[in-house]
Amino acid sequence: MIQQTAQSSPVSYSLNPMQQAWEFVLAQLRAETSRADFDTWIKPLFPVSCQDGVFTLGTYNSYARDWVENRLGASITRLLSGAYKERLALKVVVVNSFLNAPGVEAAAAAPAAVEAIPAPDAPATQKPAERKKREDSPRKVILERAYGSERAALIQPERTMYLTHYLFLKWLPLLGHSGLAVVLAARSSCYWNPANNETRNVYETDMAELAQRASVSVRTVKDVLASELVKRYFIRYVVRRHMTPNGVRTAGITLAVRMDDPLTPEDQAAHNLKEDEHWYPPMFDGEEDEE
Repeated sequence: MIQQTAQSSPVSYSLNPMQQAWEFVLAQLRAETSRADFDTWIKPLFPVSCQDGVFTLGTYNSYARDWVENRLGASITRLLSGAYKERLALKVVVVNSFLNAPGVEAAAAAPAAVEAIPAPDAPATQKPAERKKREDSPRKVILERAYGSERAALIQPERTMYLTHYLFLKWLPLLGHSGLAVVLAARSSCYWNPANNETRNVYETDMAELAQRASVSVRTVKDVLASELVKRYFIRYVVRRHMTPNGVRTAGITLAVRMDDPLTPEDQAAHNLKEDEHWYPPMFDGEEDEE
């Protein structure tokens, strides 16, 4: 009997290394910024060049350039340096004026077609074998592993949420599976970087959206948010209402979500370590049930 062995065809990647690096940064920024800021300021950016240790981004007006440089310059520089595994500087240019500079018309007009410029330490002329070796460098392999397939694009493996064993071992028995699901669903809409404690944990939603994220019923969400343990240590909310011709109507809820894991009441007593039970902003003192 003849056994046939299927051979997998090589995967083709349409993005060059510079574009892959920028896609990596975009994915990180999408997780760290609000959707409005991302769509307005970050999404329109595009890579222009990477030369002499400077990564250049293009934008379409000076206001956007200033906003990106002042608000995200340090973060983008850090992420790009990590992607390339070398220290880079960031430059943001306005396309309308940048088009007049010699040698960059094609790059600005069609950023998707720009090829990555060799690193500063690369020789001026490279043989085909040397270029092939550089194209197969570890940093490209890492980027392609994350963004080189449709599967990875759907899973988005770079987007993670910080969880501890303590949450599952100690809090799960107290909160129950539904309670933990609601807490994690709320956290998934927020951002927390344990390394520098940067946190964005207040956001607007409604009971139905939160229930859908947690895969539970709206009634379950209301019960969880009314739990004393959840209110004290994990989630606070206030109801947003607005006036309509038919009277006051509910417009949703605003959540404050605790992103780190507090000690359980039992461990607080056992180790004489008290938790701050007023970790949320003052606006959430008047917590109320949604009608």
